[in-house]
Amino acid sequence: MQWDRSNTIGMATETCKYCEGQGTRVVYKTKASPCNCVFRAIFRACLTRFRDCTATGAAFGTVSWEFCSGPGGRRVYSRKQEEYMADFCLVSRRVLDAEDHRLFRYYFLLGADWQLCARQLKMDRGNFFHAIYRIERMLGRAFSEIRPYPLYPLDEYFGGTVRKDAGRALEAVPSQDRHHLQVPLRLIA
Repeated sequence: MQWDRSNTIGMATETCKYCEGQGTRVVYKTKASPCNCVFRAIFRACLTRFRDCTATGAAFGTVSWEFCSGPGGRRVYSRKQEEYMADFCLVSRRVLDAEDHRLFRYYFLLGADWQLCARQLKMDRGNFFHAIYRIERMLGRAFSEIRPYPLYPLDEYFGGTVRKDAGRALEAVPSQDRHHLQVPLRLIA
């Protein structure tokens, strides 16, 4: 994802004390970087979509037929909701260490309240919420920057966008290069 002001300003928190709602902040006095509130907003959008996918548990098995980006322009069957839930969990497991993943499972996936999680993990309230914000920031960045297919933006993940660079294999051969491809008529008859 290209990080510029137009991509970050819509996701920024207006009350953020670092970016003041602009979505980008200056790092090392010259470089503009996305603010942490943007990454937390990305994570929360992905988490909301994950919860929507799990809420439709009875409707599993819906198959979509979509274009596959490749030289043949084929179409494939897929189960987007199941794939998204699996990608969400696998990326989270890969990015987080063992303690953070344990907190992520308790708080976000299992839905325990903060008091129960803090007591179970033997954390005080301040350290608990600092860890929650750190997890949201790390996963928000990972969900938006994973390649080749990021989880965010969600409309691209679920919409099945066809990439323009994948169609290069289908370009027409110029006419001056086609003369050697023609078969003489005497060989056909």
